[in-house]
Amino acid sequence: MSRFAAPIAEQIWDMKYRMKDAEGQPVDGTVEDSWRRVARDLASVESKPAEWEDRFYAALEDFKFLPAGRILAGAGTGRTVTLFNCFVMGTIPDSMGGIFDMLKEAALTMQQGGGIGYDFSTIRPRGAAVHGVAADASGPLSFMDVWDAMCRTIMSAGSRRGAMMATMRCDHPDIEAFIEAKQDSARLRMFNLSVLITDPFMQAVKDGKSWDLQFEGKVYRTVDARDLWNRIMRATYDFAEPGVIFIDRINQQNNLHYAETIAATNPCGEQPLPPYGACLLGSINLARLVTDPFTAEAHLDAEALDDLVRTAVRMMDNVVDASRFPLPQQLAEAQAKRRIGLGVTGLADALLMLGLRYGAKDAVEQTRKWMKAIARSAYLASADLAKEKGAFPLFDADEYLKSGFMQRMDDDVRAAIAANGIRNALLTSIAPTGTISLYAGNVSSGIEPVFAYAYTRKVLQKDGSRTEEEVVDYAVQMWRDLKGDAPLPDYFANAQTLAPKDHVAMQAAAQEWVDSSISKTINCPEDISFEEFKDVYLSAWDLGCKGCTTYRPNDVTGSVLSVSETSEAAPEADRGADVVYLTEPLDRPAALEGSTYKLKWPGSEHAIYITVNDIVQAGHRRPFEVFINSKNMEHFAWTVALTRMISAVFRRGGDVSFVVEELKAVFDPRGGAWMAGKYVPSILAAIGGVIERHMISTGFLEGEGMGLKTDPQAEVMAVGERPRGPACPSCGQYGMRMVEGCMTCPSCGHSKCG
Repeated sequence: MSRFAAPIAEQIWDMKYRMKDAEGQPVDGTVEDSWRRVARDLASVESKPAEWEDRFYAALEDFKFLPAGRILAGAGTGRTVTLFNCFVMGTIPDSMGGIFDMLKEAALTMQQGGGIGYDFSTIRPRGAAVHGVAADASGPLSFMDVWDAMCRTIMSAGSRRGAMMATMRCDHPDIEAFIEAKQDSARLRMFNLSVLITDPFMQAVKDGKSWDLQFEGKVYRTVDARDLWNRIMRATYDFAEPGVIFIDRINQQNNLHYAETIAATNPCGEQPLPPYGACLLGSINLARLVTDPFTAEAHLDAEALDDLVRTAVRMMDNVVDASRFPLPQQLAEAQAKRRIGLGVTGLADALLMLGLRYGAKDAVEQTRKWMKAIARSAYLASADLAKEKGAFPLFDADEYLKSGFMQRMDDDVRAAIAANGIRNALLTSIAPTGTISLYAGNVSSGIEPVFAYAYTRKVLQKDGSRTEEEVVDYAVQMWRDLKGDAPLPDYFANAQTLAPKDHVAMQAAAQEWVDSSISKTINCPEDISFEEFKDVYLSAWDLGCKGCTTYRPNDVTGSVLSVSETSEAAPEADRGADVVYLTEPLDRPAALEGSTYKLKWPGSEHAIYITVNDIVQAGHRRPFEVFINSKNMEHFAWTVALTRMISAVFRRGGDVSFVVEELKAVFDPRGGAWMAGKYVPSILAAIGGVIERHMISTGFLEGEGMGLKTDPQAEVMAVGERPRGPACPSCGQYGMRMVEGCMTCPSCGHSKCG
């Protein structure tokens, strides 16, 4: 019998984690083969590999311990890949040569699939003098544009979608431009942005004092601290960015406070890291450890939790030795500190099985107890490993035990570390687990609440027929199995019904016993007032969180999920083209309707001719293929490549409007051009504009900049909810939602952060 709880879980495994040969044929016959492959590889560094292979396999079995996807997909394959998820790159020098050296390092890291973070505060502000060349600096945002273009290039070359974090200190002279940068819908699409908030700034906000914007000791301007805070809050209220990172708190709490200074995080924020810092991730599936669920005797098996955490720590420590790294500096950093990020998933489901409502006081306290138990087991396991294999090279007992985090730790744990040292400088983190949560049977993600109890996943086959499958939350399915058709109890709250303060309370409770940080999204209702919204961030600060990320659906960010209690059918959307999802491309009919457009790029001798052919389905036209031609032979290779790639995307169906969005966002570092009174950043952006106008003329799009945002065929889900978020660029399904800081597809697990 299959170990998978749902078809989508098996599909995720097959698509993302199952080892296949160069021809795409499976090497792993079953998921058990995948578990065995990973267990054997991670045990290979042990003195008794056979013994540890069996113990590692037992931890992986039945999805109890979930190494991050990079480990599941890469360990034991023999491929030259990194098993690490998170990187923060080196400090950017304030020089042209140094900046582009850093760009090269970023490209090499992203080429292997690593998500990266950068602090751009080290680059002098726009307008500052550049001595020796009689010029003014263009500022950090101009170089962020270059990074953004690099990331797009790496992504288009065949790697997974790029993910980058950019941070800037709250006292940098260009901070206001940084705050507003992504309000331009075509700019910095590859970045998540976060402001580094310092303790003095927060105090200035509370006291209503002025705030100096400075660089290298020179004050450029003085602003009102509350005004600057309000600008940050207004931007994230309206545009969902930037996020906020309480950087002084991170450095004060850091076990390695004596050996490093942190100024950036990985793309999702759960790993604050020093220059060239790297961290791997893994999660304990709490939902699998609950005994007697939905009964008065329900409890989480403490002994099983302790044993699983100890095994997971050893496995992850071995990954440090088994993994490859894009850069030698990353290898050196990882081996000097042996950081790991062990977290949890399925927390909300585990609470439900105990009859606890997410965000309620008893659930908050239970979360705190579980996270402390995990921290204790992890630190004791690492101390035992240090006794056996040696402490991490930079360990200094006196300094290590002075950290803010270690000051909270129990005396017996501190004593074990003082006596034996510790193998891993930091051990715990709560990372985004969207894809591996689906793989584990659709357990709730990370420490997030259950987002949707069930939804219908629709797939159109090659012949145009539609198949459907219900995807049910793990705890809800367990309730159905045990209770039949009995209605869900009142404590089954979800992300749409929770107050923001409930989210903050849960994040703060978990953060108390997490030595790194937490990737979490605090969902806010669309009608929350601006003052209430600001209070969410102040509460996060007051309760000890290390950062805060919110999501408020609105006309700009898009509605992630709307709840309908009475409607029996989705409302009709006023647009002309049905959305079609395909698992395989359609065969080309003998004849197609289409139009050809002439594009004359300023300064180019030859025009480009763009032909868009459409297919008619359900009485509506939708784009099926593109041909791009020019007499300019310099354009030949990329126009052929673009023709093939766009046509391949169009033939798979779904919401292909993202092709337009991606093309229009491409900028040419040599400069764009003015066309019809509008600045177009590149010739590719101009081609995107032509395709968009064609889509509008055929009724596929309603108007310029208006992609397909809803599926008029979406059925109401069994519990009265239906996905209404944007379409997934990977599988075409609707219902993309903000989870742990990333727009994530509930159908296939696709995320812009990986």
